[in-house]
Amino acid sequence: MNYDVFNGDADGICALLQLRLAEPKSSVLVTGIKRDIELLDRVNVKPGDDVTVLDISLQKNRPHVERILQQGARIFYVDHHLAGDIPEHAALKTLIDTDANMCTSLLVDRYLQGQYRSWAVVAAFGDNLNQSAEQAASVLKLSAFEIGQLKELGVCINYNSYGSCVEDLHYPPDQLYKRLLAYKSPFDFISDQRSIYKELQAGYYDDLVQANRIKPEYDNNHVTVIVLPDKIWARRINGVYGNELANRVPEKAHAIVTHNKRGGYQVSVRAPLINKTGADELCSEFPSGGGRKGAAGINHLPVERLPDFIKRFSEKYSQL
Repeated sequence: MNYDVFNGDADGICALLQLRLAEPKSSVLVTGIKRDIELLDRVNVKPGDDVTVLDISLQKNRPHVERILQQGARIFYVDHHLAGDIPEHAALKTLIDTDANMCTSLLVDRYLQGQYRSWAVVAAFGDNLNQSAEQAASVLKLSAFEIGQLKELGVCINYNSYGSCVEDLHYPPDQLYKRLLAYKSPFDFISDQRSIYKELQAGYYDDLVQANRIKPEYDNNHVTVIVLPDKIWARRINGVYGNELANRVPEKAHAIVTHNKRGGYQVSVRAPLINKTGADELCSEFPSGGGRKGAAGINHLPVERLPDFIKRFSEKYSQL
């Protein structure tokens, strides 16, 4: 049995697209919303099974990695989040790089020697790694318009991954992946009038208009905190809206706060684009928090702890 375990965002989806376009394989797909990262908890293997893991933290999944290895399966693990101590095992192969300008799809692109680089560019744009995306795209000899197309597609795929549950999304990530797998090039998907691209675009822009109407909860020279209302559109837009604000004001850190189903908040943090550091450290101070240096989050922040978060957020980025 083969298992493909991947984050439901643009990076996870595009990483798997590259691998399966290059190495077609029938597999069980295991994925979910972007914040659903302990995906290996759902994987039960038998000796000889193969598990590919893409774009979820090894640190958060280490107990499951050890269990799967003990059960006799092989694991190929590619990621750019905090990994912690990586187990040493003959059946575990890892490609892990936590550099703030790296994403999982770029690691897969390197592994495949650029076979499906345009999909890696889409993913890097989706992760708001614009400079890395443009650098990767430089060898493709694309026009500025074509690069813009890949950027917008990356943002729209990433937008579809945010929500408190799969029902908040326009498409479940496994279904979106299957739709995209029919296209060797992202340009084929963009140009196909039968594709779902126009629907994703329309949803993104509709939700963005509503987010832009919300005034900041807290704002100073270093940080901006925005609390969105308890609406489905707000849960969908929170992550990509953080990227949008980071691009608008690259010298500031941003936090987008949305309501979750546990009666608390979910927080998305974006470090300043001019100094992409500290987001993972800040969010890891709170239970259920983590991520990477430039972008991180907290899955559940009790309502009464929002002032504590804002205080620590402001302190962190006032000192950097």
